[in-house]
Amino acid sequence: MTTAVTQNEERTRELVAWCRNALDTSATHFDAGLQIARGLGAHKRDGLCEVGFWAPELLDRRVPDGDIFLEVLEPEEPVDLTVSRQTLRMQRQLVPIGRCEAFCFAAVEGMRAGTRDEIGSFYALAWRDDDGWHRILDPLAASLPFGVFAPAEYYDIEAMQAQRGDRAYFESLPEGDPVKLGPPVNILQIHVATATAGGTLASLTRRYEHLAERVRMKLPVEPADRIFLGYDGVQLLPVEPTTVFETGPDFWEEIADADPDDDSVTVELHRPNTTNWGYDIVIAGMGAVNPAILETGRPDELVDLAAVLHTFPGGPKKLVFDVVFGHSDNQGLKALNHHYFAGPNMYGQNLNYRNGIVRAVLLEMQRRKANFGADGIRVDGAQDFTYWDSNTEQVVHDDEYLQSMSDVVQEVAGRRYRPWFVFEDGRPWPQEDWELSSTYRAVIDAQRDDDVFQWGPLTFAHNTPFLYTFWLSKWWRIREIMEHGAHWISGCANHDTLRRGTQINPKLNVNTRLGDTRMEILDKAYDNPAVSLITYGVFPGVPMDFLNASARASWGFIRNQDDQYGVKVVAEEAISLKWQVDNYSYSVPMAFRRLKAMGFEDRDSLVRFMEFLPALVEVTGYDLDVIATLLNQVDPPLAGPAPFTVPILKEIARAWMDDMHDYCNVSGYEAALSESQTAFNLGLRAFRHARPWLRDNLRPEDVYEYREPVDGRVLFGTLRHGPDGEQVFAIAHLEGGAMEDFDPLTLPIKGLEGDGWNVALRTPPIGGDYIGGPITLSDSMGVLYTRSADRR
Repeated sequence: MTTAVTQNEERTRELVAWCRNALDTSATHFDAGLQIARGLGAHKRDGLCEVGFWAPELLDRRVPDGDIFLEVLEPEEPVDLTVSRQTLRMQRQLVPIGRCEAFCFAAVEGMRAGTRDEIGSFYALAWRDDDGWHRILDPLAASLPFGVFAPAEYYDIEAMQAQRGDRAYFESLPEGDPVKLGPPVNILQIHVATATAGGTLASLTRRYEHLAERVRMKLPVEPADRIFLGYDGVQLLPVEPTTVFETGPDFWEEIADADPDDDSVTVELHRPNTTNWGYDIVIAGMGAVNPAILETGRPDELVDLAAVLHTFPGGPKKLVFDVVFGHSDNQGLKALNHHYFAGPNMYGQNLNYRNGIVRAVLLEMQRRKANFGADGIRVDGAQDFTYWDSNTEQVVHDDEYLQSMSDVVQEVAGRRYRPWFVFEDGRPWPQEDWELSSTYRAVIDAQRDDDVFQWGPLTFAHNTPFLYTFWLSKWWRIREIMEHGAHWISGCANHDTLRRGTQINPKLNVNTRLGDTRMEILDKAYDNPAVSLITYGVFPGVPMDFLNASARASWGFIRNQDDQYGVKVVAEEAISLKWQVDNYSYSVPMAFRRLKAMGFEDRDSLVRFMEFLPALVEVTGYDLDVIATLLNQVDPPLAGPAPFTVPILKEIARAWMDDMHDYCNVSGYEAALSESQTAFNLGLRAFRHARPWLRDNLRPEDVYEYREPVDGRVLFGTLRHGPDGEQVFAIAHLEGGAMEDFDPLTLPIKGLEGDGWNVALRTPPIGGDYIGGPITLSDSMGVLYTRSADRR
């Protein structure tokens, strides 16, 4: 038997009066929204469930109060969030609501709050008209076990916070006014779904628990451990709910009953199994966690990860969330009312930032997500926060909103704080001359805080360090890093740059000195010891590595939900076959198993198909019917599930995305990791931690230059001076022929002369027996020297 739910009339009236007072007395609609947004969603207060919705579409449709209800759905049997599919009955109860303009509230008795151990009541706002019943789903839900297009779960957030294992970490912050958190020393960027074999937050937490135990007991660490260690910041690619399958199945499917007014409903539930790189979001549910990366279906998994990072032996690791508010996928049009949107863009939809309620709701979503325990926030695509200014008749960057994002105050374990902020902003991107004209300082200069960061020029978007002349052509940008990079994220490997690298035509001027195969070349380009040496040894700012690059694992545009454009996306990604997949890796039994089952039994047969597909996508203007017809006419016939049809092409596209998702999992590459390379990179991170002053820009006495004449090689030399008199000198060979038998310490660099230098680190394959003197440096090799003040 399910418990009857009823409205608490007195408390409901109080909620409506509170909303009315906020609207009447606030200075602006936005200020009112900031207050009211705190009451939206479902909250456990004084034994009641208080629920609030912003539903302006009900005003648009002139729906009367008597036709609007809070719909509560109570499972009549246990819900198992760990099974792929289940069918069960739910008791459906309707509770009257109170209304204030576009806002609907209800204080309800009898609803069950979900916890780590118990499933809570499901709910939505329901309304009816002549066409029947309709639902408005909660965009500020705390728990969405079946995604943003299903009723939300009423969840006990206070209980989750009370049980967190890192309360002492937050309680160590000062009481009173909010404290502003500073940046980490370095960052490891992680895509949860490909970081471990389990592909969930829970499995990533177990990995860090395993590492913590080994560090605590001072046990040896292997290469697979080292790629996670030495960082004091962990940045997760977005963990918000993403798009769902365009053509189903839906994760929550109701089976039609004979009587639409029946008080129960049969629901078929599917465990969310989408794969996505995290950036295809619909805005709704941004304060919750993507159920596809929850092993248990419980949002507590994100708190658990924060706790193990914050209590890591040897010092806490800061947790950084990646938030995506610059755009919405077109699926957002089905998840949110039209007031949220301002029109289409290249990603889907622009958001209506000028609407005060929308503006406030987005900030509230951000606040709720960061309250899971984030120390920092990375804002994706900050250059996309724009609006049309009717006064100036031009598109304006909404820097005021970006400031509002970094002003949001969090509260965890009774302590108030403001997270560290870093913005990805390459404006005037996507303007054609962005690479030349972007300063990467637009947000830094506009913000009131003096500790706001941006992604730097080697971090943003389209870097191809495996092409000859890349490093010399980037010299002017590298000079900017040295002179202005104290507030930049540095490093050239991340989720964007590695993906872009796999889309480059391999017939271009590829630096073949990086490896014997394309796979080796790509791997070494984005996990390059010489580049890491200058990034960690001398660059200002905060270095960031991408786990898939450090693991030399594959990476790409992962998204299996797209039905309409899935074939086109695969056509664009197909070139990555030439960079990331060889005959052996394709032949591994569990690799590309879906495509093999469809008839692409070996790599060559798939490559041949993928040669035709992109060409036909282009020449037909992406006409799938014509593409299928032409593929069937190829002589000799192509491998695969012939005859090709539009549905078959879509199945191939889905198989590609799912197979590539599995192929990108880091666990599949750990056994091949290099002992020397991973040890060198870990040593670099320790070197950086011991010298926090390296984060600062160059001093007047510092030197950064490249050897001239070039003579077929790019040799960077940098001399930096610490506040205690220590000198750090780095020499890095980034591309070109070998520099034979020369002593780096004899280069004509002012301040380098004299004795007392020690070799701190050497890139592989330089052996530990090199302690100074003449050396031959080849591509990707370098040496890091130090000299203390008393030895100069």
